Amino acid sequence: MSAQASSNLDYRILLRTATSKDALMASAVLERTQLVSHICAGMPELLAEFARGAGAILLAEEVISGSALAELNRALAAQPPWSDVPLLVLARQGADSRAIGHVMDEFANVTVIERPVRVASLVSAVRSALRARRRQYELRNVLDGLRESDQRKTEFLATLAHELRNPLAPLSTALSLLARKKPEAAEAERYYELMRRQVEHMVRLVNDLMEVSRITRGKIDLHWSSVLLDGVINDAVELSRPLVEGAGHSLAVELVDCGLVVRGDSVRLTQVFSNLLNNAAKYTPTGGKVKLAVRRDNRQAVVEVSDTGAGIAPDMLKSIFEMFVQVSGTSKAAQGGLGIGLTLVKSLVELHGGSVEARSEGLGRGATFTVRLPLARNARMPDRHLPAPQDAWMPSIEQTILVVDDNRDAADSLAELLGSMGATVLTAYSGEEALRLAAEHEFDTAILDIGMPGMDGCDLARYLRARQDATDLTLIALTGWGQQGDKDRIATAGFDHHLLKPLNLAELMAAL
Repeated sequence: MSAQASSNLDYRILLRTATSKDALMASAVLERTQLVSHICAGMPELLAEFARGAGAILLAEEVISGSALAELNRALAAQPPWSDVPLLVLARQGADSRAIGHVMDEFANVTVIERPVRVASLVSAVRSALRARRRQYELRNVLDGLRESDQRKTEFLATLAHELRNPLAPLSTALSLLARKKPEAAEAERYYELMRRQVEHMVRLVNDLMEVSRITRGKIDLHWSSVLLDGVINDAVELSRPLVEGAGHSLAVELVDCGLVVRGDSVRLTQVFSNLLNNAAKYTPTGGKVKLAVRRDNRQAVVEVSDTGAGIAPDMLKSIFEMFVQVSGTSKAAQGGLGIGLTLVKSLVELHGGSVEARSEGLGRGATFTVRLPLARNARMPDRHLPAPQDAWMPSIEQTILVVDDNRDAADSLAELLGSMGATVLTAYSGEEALRLAAEHEFDTAILDIGMPGMDGCDLARYLRARQDATDLTLIALTGWGQQGDKDRIATAGFDHHLLKPLNLAELMAAL
């Protein structure tokens, strides 16, 4: 059934009157005001048509007998929770009818209209009923959307659990092997490298989740400048090249128009095109073709990323960018992803005032993603940006450092790492234990977890700052809490640095 036909059924008036003449007259009145009606010869037909769809039911008092009333009651009681179809009853003039009394007792959404009725009054009552019915349909659509969203979230969480278990399995196996075999350093290096790769994979999954959360809630700041699109494309290609070449794909880059300048954040734009290239590589069978083309279209820069991969079904082209949506049957091809890369792409492109769309001729026939960005007006041609220099590496740390974390493994491993670099390390597993150490020892730096039971990291920081001999103390928060409200609270507590878990060693060395 077409959407138009379904809509007509949803708003039609089902008529069951005392005589066929009354039915024809009522139908004619309604049709003159562009209201759709359907005349029912009996209660069985009315109930059958009601099951197909109705905006309201208009009944004469005479046709509501005991059995008819019971049948109608059963049909209305079977409505879904969102539905309460309006019932209009044409009552005989001046009659204190038992049938009307039964109707009023049995049904909540009922309007009694006494005959003879003026045309304007009848039309007004029907229109009011349809307005109420329209709100019910709106509620139905909201509920359907919530059910669909809930289903997507359920599938997404199942995917997330699966993807997090994947790296945990080799991590657990490698740890067991190291514990049982106690291999020499050369052999152990292979296991350490395996564990590093899996940890990086888990970090990437969590970062993607946090990134989507920040962007969709508008909690991201763009660093605006005039950006040469060529440089952004080159950076994106270099980031994605290992994945593309690792899958045995050929990659073609076609710069039809060079020197295009847009206003935006070069890092975020690089992320957009790298995500699109990664997406093409993941969903294309081994040995496929990936192409990136850049051209100008009036006042817009157009970037197209196409592939010869899995393709997209026509009904998924609009929803493919929505959160928790993944094309059916492609989760295995994703090779360890959550399917939220396109959500990031859409959000970032729109923050730059652009748009993105997907095209595909169907499953198995490849896909093309087209990004349109407004060109900068009167922008000075920027210098091609060079890669940022790597953070300087400090060969040793000649400090005494207090490490506090209620997770003993986290505290002990960090203490051991700092100790291997020459630091003298004090370790505590609670805020109270840290205060006892602070009363007995001097230290230069404190690295504190925030979310600890009892005295949390912010309370501990305030106590440490209040010590008379702590004027030169450096406080570093190392925590999983990274929202703007957390940053403000941590800064107010007196911390000098706010680092996110898992530890980025270069960031910690820079802070130290």
